[in-house]
Amino acid sequence: MRGANGKKTERARQLRQVDNDAETWLWSDLRGRRLNGFKFVRQLAIGPYFADFACREEMLVVEVDGSQHAGSEYDRKRNEFMRMNGWSIARFWSVDVVAKREAVLETILAVCEGRLAECVVETDLIFLPATEN
Repeated sequence: MRGANGKKTERARQLRQVDNDAETWLWSDLRGRRLNGFKFVRQLAIGPYFADFACREEMLVVEVDGSQHAGSEYDRKRNEFMRMNGWSIARFWSVDVVAKREAVLETILAVCEGRLAECVVETDLIFLPATEN
């Protein structure tokens, strides 16, 4: 049995302390299996990266992005790493999480239930299914 990685655990704790409003509000809807019984965690370490939210059961990462993420090469590499390791990624703008919360939750639910499985790259949503090995 492997033990916890102390550095990653501490980094995840630090990240949870600096949530923005959009992440805080989304977490209130995802925590405690509130989204149709799907279990989400915050700041899950996946390799060298941390997912804002993750549903291990469905291998789904949910990211809440601010404008600094627009066209980010770092995010592209991060997405590719996660996808190659079996994770699908749904990225939402933080302004949409605040203004269109119900639509964001419905989209996350559609992914978890398998109703959304195709790649989507739009101005208000990026959904990248896991890469098949």
